[in-house]
Amino acid sequence: MQNQTNLEKLNTKVSQILQQFHAMKAENDMLRTEIITLKSQKELTNQELEKLIHENSQKDAEIEEIANKIESIIG
Repeated sequence: MQNQTNLEKLNTKVSQILQQFHAMKAENDMLRTEIITLKSQKELTNQELEKLIHENSQKDAEIEEIANKIESIIG
């Protein structure tokens, strides 16, 4: 009778471990998906930032050119 009780206890513990494993696996899968999404968003943000930096550089060059023209006109 004692062996059956120990076997039942072991079975219960194994079942609990399997439930925890499946829960952690599901959470891990969810976190992987979130990481992929965040990496994609980061890449898009980086591309937009590079574009804005380039546009800003172009605007600075245009302003410099206009300032030089005004300076040459004024004297």
